[in-house]
Amino acid sequence: MKKFDYSELIHRTWDNEILAYVAKIHEFKGKQELFIRQKPVELDRLVEIAKIQSTEASNRIEGIVTTSARLKQLVENKTTPRNRDEKEILGYRNALNLVHENYEYISVNPNYILQLHGELLKHTAFSYAGKFKTTPNEIAKTMPDGTREVIFQPLEPYETPDAVANLCEEYQKAMQLEVVDPLILIPCFVLDFLCIHPFNDGNGRMSRLLTLLLLYKSGYMVGQYISIEKAIADTKDEYYDALAITDQNWNADANDPKEFIKYMLGIVLSCYREFENRIDLAWNGGAKSTSYNIVKKYAMSTIGTFTKQDTLASCPSLGSSSVEAALKKLVNEGKIERLGSGRKTHYVRMD
Repeated sequence: MKKFDYSELIHRTWDNEILAYVAKIHEFKGKQELFIRQKPVELDRLVEIAKIQSTEASNRIEGIVTTSARLKQLVENKTTPRNRDEKEILGYRNALNLVHENYEYISVNPNYILQLHGELLKHTAFSYAGKFKTTPNEIAKTMPDGTREVIFQPLEPYETPDAVANLCEEYQKAMQLEVVDPLILIPCFVLDFLCIHPFNDGNGRMSRLLTLLLLYKSGYMVGQYISIEKAIADTKDEYYDALAITDQNWNADANDPKEFIKYMLGIVLSCYREFENRIDLAWNGGAKSTSYNIVKKYAMSTIGTFTKQDTLASCPSLGSSSVEAALKKLVNEGKIERLGSGRKTHYVRMD
C-alpha cells in the first residue's frame, strides 16, 4: 500500500529557490495583519472579486463555463442554475464559501473531505457526490493523432479510503510535530491527494479547495483576497508540467515533490505581491488619493492591455463610475489609448 510519511521531509535539503519562496511568503504573512486591519472596506471588495474569480477559474480549468453575467449572478445568489455547468459552478461557490467562512472548524480528515465533495456536486444528478470512487480512473491526454495516452495511474478504488485516511493522519501528525514548514507540507499533501485521485469527478476542484483550507488553517489568508485559483488557471500549462514531473514513480514511493512545491509557492507568492499592490493603490494612489490618481497609478504600472474590470479589481476602493471617469480622462490626456469598443474595450498606456 502507498505510504505517506511526511517525517522524511525533515531530512530533505531544499534548494535556494524554495528557501527564498518560503522566506518571502513568511515576510508577507507578517505584513498581512496590517493590511487587513487598515483597509476593511477595500478588503470586502477584494473578497467579493476573489470569490467570483476563484469560482470562474477553478471551473474553467475543468472546462465548466458560463457567461460573465451569469457567473456573477450565481456567485451573488441572484439566480438559479440553468444547466449542468451552472449547477457545478453553484456547487463550487457553496463549497468555497464554507472554506472561507468556516476553515477553523473544518478538520483535515476523510469525513470533512467527503462532505466538501458532496457540497461541490450537491446540485448535480451525480450519484457519487460525497463518495470515494467506485471505478478505476486514470489521467490521460489526447495525442495529436487522436490516440489516448495514459500518463498516470492513480490508486485503485479499494485502496482509496485507507489512503485518504492515512494521508490526513500523516499530515496532522507532521503539523503537530512542527518540524516541517507548512509551506513545504501543504503542496506535498495536495500533490498526494491529486495522485490518489479519490473521486470519480471533481478531483482538481477539490484539490484547490483543500489548498485554500490548509493555507487558511496555517494563517496564510491571501486566497481570501486574491484568487489563487485564477493564478493557477492563468498558468495552467506550468501547473500540469509540474504535476507530470512530480508524479513520476509516485506509486513506488520514489517521486520527488520539489517542482510542484516550487510551482505552488510561486503561486502563493504572486498572490501576496498582487495583494500588496492592490492595498498600496488604495493607500497611496497619489498625493491626494483621488480616484483619478489611483487609476493613473494602476494604468502607468500595468504592462500590456487592461480592461475596466481589471482596473476595478485592482483598485478596490473605487466604484464603477469613478473608474470609468478616470479612464476617460486618461484617454483624453493621451496617457492611455482606448482600443476596441463595447464589451471588447481595453486600454494600453502610451509611454
